[in-house]
Amino acid sequence: MSASQARGAASDLGHGGCRRAWVELLAGRVKRQKLGPEGEQKVRESAVRLLRSHLNLGDLVLEVEGPPGKQLCLSRLIDYDGPGAHIDLSSSLIGSALRDQAAQLGVPVAVLCSQVVASGLVRVCEADAVPPPKVLLTPDQRKKLSSLFEIAQNLLAQSMFSRLSFCQELWKVQNSLLLEAVWRLHVQNIVSLQELLESHADSQAVVAWLSRDLRLLCEQTEAPCQHADVARAMLADFVQMLVSRGFQKNADVRGTVDPEWMSQVAVAVLERMLASALEALAAGIQEGSAAHKAVSCWFGVFSGHMYGSVISTESPKRFFCHTLTQILTHKPVLKVSDAVQIQREWSFARTSPLLSGLYRRLFVILSPEELVGHLQEVLETQEVNWQHVLSCVSTLVICLPDAQQLVNGWVSRLLTHAFESCDLDSMVLAFLVARQAALEGPAAFPSYAAWFQAAFGSARGFHGSSKKALVFLFKFLSDLVPFEAPRYLQVHILHPPLVPSKYRTLLTDYVALARTRLADLKVSVENMGLYEDLSSAGDVTEPRCQAAQDVEKAIMVFEHTGKIPAAVLEASIFRRSYYLSHFLPALLTPRVLPRVPDSRAALIESLRRADKIPPSLYSTYRQACSTVGEKKPEDAASQREVEPSCKEEPLGLLTTALRELRASVTDPTQRDALLAQMAVISEQLRSALGLGEDDNDFEGAPVQLSVRAPKLQPWEQRVVDLLLTSFCQNLMAASSVAPPDRQGPWAAHFVRTLCRSRLLPALLSRLCQLLHHQGPSLSASHVVGLAALAVHLGESRSALPEVHVGPPTPARGLPVPELFDILLPCRTQESSALCLKFCTAAISYSLCKFSSQSRDISYSCLSPGLIKKFQFMVFRWFSEARDPPSWEDPASSPWRPLCLPSVDWQRAALCLWKQRTLRELLKQEGLHLTYRDWLQLELEIQPEVDSLSDTERQDFHQWAIHQHFLPAPSATGGCDGDLEVACATLIDVLMDFCQSSRSYDHSENSDLVLGGCTGNRDIFSRLQEMAADLEQGPAPLGHAAPRGHFVFGVFCRRLQALARGWDVASRLRRQQELLTCKRILLGLPPSVLVGSPRLEQLAAPDCDDFFHLVNSELRNFSHDGALTHDITAHFFRGLLNACSRSRDPSLAADLTLTACQTQCPLLLTSALLWWPHLEPELHCRWRRCSQSPLPAELRRLQEARHFAGSVLSPLAAPPPPGPAWLCAAALHFVIRRAGKESIRWELGQLESQGEELLVFLFFFSLMGLLSSHLTPQAAGSLKPLDVCAEVLGCLQRKRVSWLPLFQLTETDPGLGRTLLRLAPDHQVRLLPLAFYSLLSYFDEDALLQEDAFLHVAVNMYLKLVGLFVAGETGAVWTLAHGGDLQAQAGGDPVSLITNARLFLLQSIPRCPKRSFSDVAELLGTSADCDPEVRAALLSRQQAVLDPDLYQEPRLF
Repeated sequence: MSASQARGAASDLGHGGCRRAWVELLAGRVKRQKLGPEGEQKVRESAVRLLRSHLNLGDLVLEVEGPPGKQLCLSRLIDYDGPGAHIDLSSSLIGSALRDQAAQLGVPVAVLCSQVVASGLVRVCEADAVPPPKVLLTPDQRKKLSSLFEIAQNLLAQSMFSRLSFCQELWKVQNSLLLEAVWRLHVQNIVSLQELLESHADSQAVVAWLSRDLRLLCEQTEAPCQHADVARAMLADFVQMLVSRGFQKNADVRGTVDPEWMSQVAVAVLERMLASALEALAAGIQEGSAAHKAVSCWFGVFSGHMYGSVISTESPKRFFCHTLTQILTHKPVLKVSDAVQIQREWSFARTSPLLSGLYRRLFVILSPEELVGHLQEVLETQEVNWQHVLSCVSTLVICLPDAQQLVNGWVSRLLTHAFESCDLDSMVLAFLVARQAALEGPAAFPSYAAWFQAAFGSARGFHGSSKKALVFLFKFLSDLVPFEAPRYLQVHILHPPLVPSKYRTLLTDYVALARTRLADLKVSVENMGLYEDLSSAGDVTEPRCQAAQDVEKAIMVFEHTGKIPAAVLEASIFRRSYYLSHFLPALLTPRVLPRVPDSRAALIESLRRADKIPPSLYSTYRQACSTVGEKKPEDAASQREVEPSCKEEPLGLLTTALRELRASVTDPTQRDALLAQMAVISEQLRSALGLGEDDNDFEGAPVQLSVRAPKLQPWEQRVVDLLLTSFCQNLMAASSVAPPDRQGPWAAHFVRTLCRSRLLPALLSRLCQLLHHQGPSLSASHVVGLAALAVHLGESRSALPEVHVGPPTPARGLPVPELFDILLPCRTQESSALCLKFCTAAISYSLCKFSSQSRDISYSCLSPGLIKKFQFMVFRWFSEARDPPSWEDPASSPWRPLCLPSVDWQRAALCLWKQRTLRELLKQEGLHLTYRDWLQLELEIQPEVDSLSDTERQDFHQWAIHQHFLPAPSATGGCDGDLEVACATLIDVLMDFCQSSRSYDHSENSDLVLGGCTGNRDIFSRLQEMAADLEQGPAPLGHAAPRGHFVFGVFCRRLQALARGWDVASRLRRQQELLTCKRILLGLPPSVLVGSPRLEQLAAPDCDDFFHLVNSELRNFSHDGALTHDITAHFFRGLLNACSRSRDPSLAADLTLTACQTQCPLLLTSALLWWPHLEPELHCRWRRCSQSPLPAELRRLQEARHFAGSVLSPLAAPPPPGPAWLCAAALHFVIRRAGKESIRWELGQLESQGEELLVFLFFFSLMGLLSSHLTPQAAGSLKPLDVCAEVLGCLQRKRVSWLPLFQLTETDPGLGRTLLRLAPDHQVRLLPLAFYSLLSYFDEDALLQEDAFLHVAVNMYLKLVGLFVAGETGAVWTLAHGGDLQAQAGGDPVSLITNARLFLLQSIPRCPKRSFSDVAELLGTSADCDPEVRAALLSRQQAVLDPDLYQEPRLF
C-alpha cells in the first residue's frame, strides 16, 4: 500500500466513512505483485499484531463471507495462488486467530471455537425484528446461518470444535434459540438433535422447551406461508428422532448419558404433545383457529409414510399402541353411569373429525385382532376415559371392514367371562360396546334390539346356564334402570330375555321396575310406533309423527306383499292403545278418495274386512272423506301442505349435510373428515325417511320393480333426487381435481349409504324412471354420475338383494348390475345414444377407478351385458372400429374426455375402444361380444327409428356376419366359417327373441315376419339370404346317408327342451314354439321341407325331417284332421320343385305321396281340405316342370275331392276312388262346409259304397265333434253332434261294428296307426267324452250282443272318470261355452259321468257271458276307480263262471 493510499484510508475512517469489510481489504491486496519471502514474512507478522490488538471474534466470524454468488467452504483446500486464494486465506486467518486467542486465554481451542460459533448462532436468531414466540428463520437469517455452519463444519474438520461445549453454550440461551436453527444443526451434521437433548442436565426443562416449540411449529406448519415445506420437514425429523429414541428396544448407545434417560425424554415430549392436543379438543376448539391447526398438524404425524426412514418397523407400532393407550386413559373423570347416560353423544358422527381421524391412522398399523386385544388389555388394567373408549369403538365399527364380526366376537367373549365369574366390569363393558356399535346403524352392526334378542332371547343365551346367571343378569339390568335411556328400557320390555317359567318372577319384577321408570319419564310403551327405531338411544318421537311414519311403512309393506303387515296385526291385539289412538287416526285421515283404489284404500279395506277397524270409526272416516270432496280445492291444497311437516326439517338437515360433503370430496386435505360426514348423512337420511331398526335388513326378500310403470312416493322421490343430484355433482367436482383412482373411497361409502332396504327400492325405481323413460333428457353430468353409481352398486352386489323385474321383462330375479341391461335398451336412435354414453362412462370409470387392482374387480363391478352393448354400439356406429385396432398410449386415461364441460361422446367412446386395458378386459370369459350376443342386440333395433339408414344397416349386417363373426373361431363366439352354424344360431336366437317379445312387449297380431318382433325384419332377410346360399350350394360328396336338414335339428332340440304335459300352460308354450317354427319355415325356401333327390337316382325326395315334425308336433295342434293352408301349400311347392329336378318328376311325386299315406297321412287330408285353393297353383307349377298330366297320386286327391262333392249333389255318387279313409276325409270336409240341416239322404247313398267308408267317416265326425268343443267357433250350421248321430245311426242300421274306433293303438296293424296319425293326441284322449255324449243314440240291444261292447264301455268309463279327476273335462266345458255336449249330457261333467255310470250298471247284468273274458284286466288296472261298478262287474263275472270250479276237488 502506498503512503497516499494509507492516508486516504485513515482519512476515511477518521471522518466516519463507510467501514470496509475484511474481504474487501483482502481483495485489494490480491491485485498487487507478489512479495519476496522476506516481505511475506513481515506482512504476516504485521497482520497478526494488528489482529491481536483489534480482535472481535464474533464479528470476525459473522463478517467472513464469500464473494457474491459463491459460498465460503473453508474445508476445501485451495491453492494460495488460485483465484479463490482469499477464501483459504480468510479461513486460515480465522483458525490462526482462534488458536492465538485460545493460547492467550489458556483454554482449549475447541472450547473457544464452540463458544464463538454458539455466540454467532444466538446473534443470528436474535437478529429478527419479529417478537417471539417463533420457531422459523427468516430468509436473511438462513443465509447468515449457512455461512456460519460452513465455518463450523471447517472447524470440525480441523478438530477445532467441541460439540459438547457447543451444546452447553446453546442451553444457556435456550430462550433465544430458534427451533429451525437447532434442526439445521442436525441436518448439516454439526450437532444432532439427540446430542443436543442429551447435553441438558434437566430433563423437565428439555421436555418443556421442546414441547413448547413443537406446538408453535405445528401452528406455523398449517399456516399459509412460503416456508410450510420447511416446517413439515422439521416436524418429520423431530418426530422420527423422538419415536426412534423413545420406542426402540435396542437403542444405539452413542450419547454421553444413559440411553434410558433419552428414551424417557422422548416419550415425555410425545405424551405432552398428545395430551395438549386432547385437552384442546375437550375444550372445544374452533375450526380454523391456531389451536385447531396445531392439533390437526400433530395428528398428521401419525401417518404411516412419516416413519419410512425409521429402521425398525416395531418402533412406530409401539408408538401407536402407546398413543392409543394414552388416548383411552386421558383424564378418566367420567363414571360408568355417566357413560350409560350420554354415550349416544359419542357416536362416530358426533365425534370430532380430528379425533376420529387420529383413530383411523392408529388403526392402520395395527391388525384388527391386535387392536381389540389392546383395547381389552387397557380396559382391564387401567382407569379409562369412557368418551374416548366408546368413540374409538364407533370409529372401529365404521372404518374396519370386518368390524361387525370382530366386535361381535369381543362382546361374546366379554359376556361369557361375565356370566362365568359374575364379573360386573366385563358385563358393563359388553353392554357399552354393543350399544355403541348399534348407534352406528344396522349397516355397521345389528340394532341393539336385535343384539339383545340374539344374546338373551333364546335358550342358548349367555344367561341360560344357571339360576345364578339369571339373577346376575337381572340384578345388572335393574341397577342400570335409573340411568337408562327410554329406548333401551323399551327394548328390554318388548324383547325380554327368555326365562324359564319357574324363574318368571325375576323378569316380571324387572319389567315392573322398567315400566315405573318409563312412567316417571312420561314415556309409554303402549304408544311406541310399529316401526320405531329401537336401535337409537335418541329422544322418543312424538306419537303423532311416529304414527304417520308407521302408516307410510305399512302401506309400502302392503304394496309389496298384498297382505296386512304382521306388525299392524300384532299392534291391533297386543298394543291396542297405540293402534286405536294413533295409528288408525293417522291411517284414516280424511281425503278425496281416488276413483281407482290406491294402496292406502286397499289396506283400509283389508283391515275393515278383517274386523280391525271399528265400524263407527270407519263410518266416520267415509263421511269425512265425502265432506272433504265437497271442499274447495284450495282447502285440500292447504291440507296437503301440512301433511309432511314432520319431515321438512330432516330434509333440510340432509341437504346441509350433503352440501358439506362436497368440501371433503374436492379437498384432499379433508379426506379424513369424509367418513365422519358420511356418518352424518346416514343419520340424517334415517331421520328424513323415518327408517327404523330394520332399515338395512333385507331378510333375503327381493326388490319388486315394474320397469313399465315404476312407482315412487313423492317424499321418497324428493329424497332420492337429492341424493342422486349430490352424487353426480360430487363426482364431477372430484373429477375436476383428481381422476377416480385418486378420489378416495367417498363414492363407495356414498353408495353403501343408499343401499338400505327402504331406500333401495325407491332408488332403483327412480333410476328406472330416469334411464328407461327419461334417458334422452339427461345431461352429460347426469349420465356420467349415474354410470359411476352403477359401478359402485356392482361393487356392493354381494350385499344387495335380487331384483324381480316386472313387464316388459321376464319376472325373474336379477342381480342389481344386470338391471341396467334392461334399463338401457338399444331399440331407437335416442335409446342407442343413451346406451353408448352410459356404457362408455361406466366402463371408463371402472377401468380408471380400479386401475391399480386386478381385472376381476372391474369384471365384478360391471354387468357383462353393458360391456357387450358397448362393443355392439361401437361396431354399429363407428365404421373405423370395424378395422383392426390401433393402440393408443396406455398412459392416456379414457376418463379424461368425460370430465370436459362439453363431452364429445363419440370421441370418448373411440378413445376407450383403443385402450389396451379394455382389450385386456375383453379377454375375460363372458365379456367378449359373440355372434349370439350380436344377434340378440341387433334384433332389438327398430328399423323405422334406427340411427342407420336401410343401406347402412344392410352393409353393417354383411360386415358383421360374413367378415367378423362367420370367420371367427367358435372359441371366441364365432362360427368357424360354417354357414350352417351361422344360420342355426340365427334361427335359435330369432326364436328366443320372438318368444320373449311376444310374451310382454309386442303385439301378437303384428304383420311383421315373426309376429310382432319389430326388430327382426332385416335379420330374417339375412337368414333367408344365407339359407338360399346353402340350398344352392354343392351336394354332399360320396354316398353317405344324409344327416338331415339343420333347421329341423334346431327345432327338435328346442322342442325336446320344453316340458311335455297336458296342462294348459305346457300346451300353450309348445304351441307358441311351434307357431314360431312354422313361421320360420314359411319364410325359408320350400326346398327346406323337401330335399331334392339326386339326378342319378330314381328316388323320392327326402321328407323324413318334415314328416317327423308333422307327426310329433304339428299334428297335436292341427284342427279337424288337417294342417293350416300355408304350411300345406309350402310343402307341395317344395315337393314340385324337388320333383322338377328329378329325372322322372311324376315318379318322384308319386313315391313321395304314396309314402305319405303311411308315414304322414295328415298332409294328404290337409291337401283335401284346401284342394280348391291348392289345385290351380299345383297345375300351374306342374306345367312348368313337365308336359305330362298330373302325377297319379295328385289325381287321386283330385278324384277323392270330386267324389265327396258328388255325394252331396242330386246325382248318383260314383264309386269311391283310392283308399276309403282318404275319401271319408274328403267327404267329412265337404259335409262340414255344406251347411245343410241334415245329411240323412246323402248317407243313404253311401250304404251301397261299403262299410269301411262309413266307419272312417264316423271317425272323422268324432274328431269334428271334439274339435267343436275345444274350438267352438269351428262349428258350422249342421251341429257336429247331429252329424255323429246320423252317421252312427247309419252304421247301426247296416249292423256295422264301430266299436273298434275306440280301441285304436299305435301297435295295431293296418289302418289303426294311420287314423291315430290323423288326430291330435289330446283329442284321442277325449274319445271317452265323445263316446258317452252319444249315449242317447246307442242301439243298446245291438251293442249288447257285441263281444267288445262291455270292454269298450267299461274302458271308456274308467278313462272318463280319470279325465274328470285330472280336470280335463272341466277345461272342455269351459271352452265349449254352452255347446251341444252340455245340452245333451246334462250341462256339466258330473251329469255326463252319472249318466254313463247308470248306463253301465244297467247294461252289465244284460251282457252275455262271453263279454266278461277280459274284464279282469280292466279291473286290475283301475281297482279303486268306482267301487260300485267294480262290484257289479265282479258279481256278474262270478255268476257266469263254471260252477264246477267251486266244488271240492277229488284227490283220489
